[in-house]
Amino acid sequence: MDLQKEINKADGFKNLELLAKQVVEGFISGMHKSPFHGFSAEFAEHKIYNQGESTKHIDWKLYAKTDRLYTKRYDEETNLRCHIILDNSTSMHYPESAGTTINNLNKIAFSVLASASLMYILKKQRDAVGLSIYSDNYDFYSPEKGSERHHQMLLAKLSESVLNKTFSKTTETYKYLHRIAEKIHRRSLIFVFTDMFQTSEDDEKIFEALRHLKFNKHEVVMFHVFDKSKELTFDFDNRPKRFVDIETGETIDLFPDTVKENYEKTVSQYFKNLKIRCGQYRIKYVEADINAGFNQILTTYMIERQKFV
Repeated sequence: MDLQKEINKADGFKNLELLAKQVVEGFISGMHKSPFHGFSAEFAEHKIYNQGESTKHIDWKLYAKTDRLYTKRYDEETNLRCHIILDNSTSMHYPESAGTTINNLNKIAFSVLASASLMYILKKQRDAVGLSIYSDNYDFYSPEKGSERHHQMLLAKLSESVLNKTFSKTTETYKYLHRIAEKIHRRSLIFVFTDMFQTSEDDEKIFEALRHLKFNKHEVVMFHVFDKSKELTFDFDNRPKRFVDIETGETIDLFPDTVKENYEKTVSQYFKNLKIRCGQYRIKYVEADINAGFNQILTTYMIERQKFV
């Protein structure tokens, strides 16, 4: 099914669950090309059998079809708790010219649809999911639950993040990460969607906050969300342009080629440093280019889930 047509039918992001379902189904249909070859399309009802586990719940019919061992899952079973943290600062609404079409997503729309897709899988796996959203305030928090009512409430909050743009001049990410860390008491898999754009003075504070998230043996994955063609490689035609800081409103007029080389070098080094620091603190760093689709996000989830449970 064509995802773009589904987005149009769903009236933008107002039917987020439908869009997430299409993303996940597209991902699963391509799994035969991935390391998860043979993973059942009925993954919602099964998990891979690990050596040493009881053979009591092995699905032998599925084994006959796939030649791989899976154990049956049950409605009351919850093996994973997941908390999604969404940066909804003004910079996440870049590019401003982007809309909510699958081929023209801005950073917040990409992060919201990625989050909803993870939630769709978690729901099918009978796992518990929580959500935090911050901008220049701690906008929303909900603990990990697995009910349908809770799922629909989180989807509504995610949709609001896309449809209602924030206007924040400063976002003290580290403050909100500390507050979120203090609320998550049971061991969880934590996904953070952020573009990591803040003042250099805040870098150390943010990593201290990320270390706080690791407390209680949580596993933390940071999806570094950015528009690679514009924010990393500075791919603009060389005509005079006015660049506007969408958080402060400051402007600068220039020909892109006059700063392209230095810009790429500086930003590339910054991204490299982020990756190194995450490695030092045992935080999984994942590049999330908004123009590259969602397979990297969902593959990361699959890998981390197998390590976690």
